[in-house]
Amino acid sequence: MAFSLATSVHAGFPSPAADFSAKRIDIMDRLVVHPQATYAMRVSGESMREQGIFDADVLLVDKAVKPRHGMVVIAIVDGEFTCKQLHLRNGRIKLKAANPTYPDINPKEGQEIEIWGVVIASIKQFQV
Repeated sequence: MAFSLATSVHAGFPSPAADFSAKRIDIMDRLVVHPQATYAMRVSGESMREQGIFDADVLLVDKAVKPRHGMVVIAIVDGEFTCKQLHLRNGRIKLKAANPTYPDINPKEGQEIEIWGVVIASIKQFQV
């Protein structure tokens, strides 16, 4: 899928003298490093809004990226997918919500948590 990309765009008052130059790009080529390990998932809920991830956004998730402290990840907690920020401290995992009205996930004894992939992009679609 190729799109036209302007070198820059102003979000204030337009400059009538500004030159417009564009080149064709492939969005997937620009965002995806590991195509065989990258998946799209639609967000349901508002627990990650302070990270800029909102209900109905589409996330690109790369399973080939090694998850590290501070990354936004997709985890499987008790068989359910969830999107949270990964916190690793002293070998312990915590999944942190980016919305103060949602609880963090602190694994309990025997609770199964798998880091499924790392979120590499969030795509917002506007009404057209």
